[in-house]
Amino acid sequence: MSKDELMEKLSDAISKGDPEVSASVARDIIAAGIDPLEAIQRGATRGLDIVGEKFERLEAFLPDLMRAGDAMKTCVEIFKEKMPAEDLSKAGLGKVVIGTVFGDIHDIGKNLVSTMLSAAGFEIHDMGIKVAVKEFAKKAEELGVDVIALSALLTNTSHYQRMVIEYLRDAGIREKYYVIVGGSVVSPEFAQEIGADGYARTAVGAAELAKKLVSGSEKPPIAETVIINH
Repeated sequence: MSKDELMEKLSDAISKGDPEVSASVARDIIAAGIDPLEAIQRGATRGLDIVGEKFERLEAFLPDLMRAGDAMKTCVEIFKEKMPAEDLSKAGLGKVVIGTVFGDIHDIGKNLVSTMLSAAGFEIHDMGIKVAVKEFAKKAEELGVDVIALSALLTNTSHYQRMVIEYLRDAGIREKYYVIVGGSVVSPEFAQEIGADGYARTAVGAAELAKKLVSGSEKPPIAETVIINH
């Protein structure tokens, strides 16, 4: 089987959420002497993109995303055994700390975003609901994350998104993290006003947003908020 055929087979296994097949293909790829990092970037990631696109078109659902994420994790673990240290950091897109801000108990949207980010290849650290302002910064510093994702579903709690950004700025660590915001009461204009690096209206958009930020050349804080409004 050619390299392109193996990449296509891996992509297909992940998009269909089949861990057993993705593991088998991963071993075939290693046996063929193909670079594992290339397989992750060209094959596995494409599979996640496919199921994400289907989800956006309502042709796939949350369980499909979760199965795809499991298939992705299975093959990545196999690839990591054969990857040099300098490539391991490139295998995942980065780390994200996510939570619903203080005073807000809503978590359905946050949980969906967490699932989408995980399926996209991010390492997720979910802090749950009613997260105090300083706790986001504390956890981000502890884990060395790339992105802080803030969810708010109530008008009277969305201002805590602003407070997290202000706290990061006052602590002198704002430039270390991309801060993205979302939630039913959050608008692109509000995201721009509070100085967030990005805003996404949907969970699929949040994954697209995070990938765009971490793969771009502009470091936080972003001069102009990136808006994903679909």
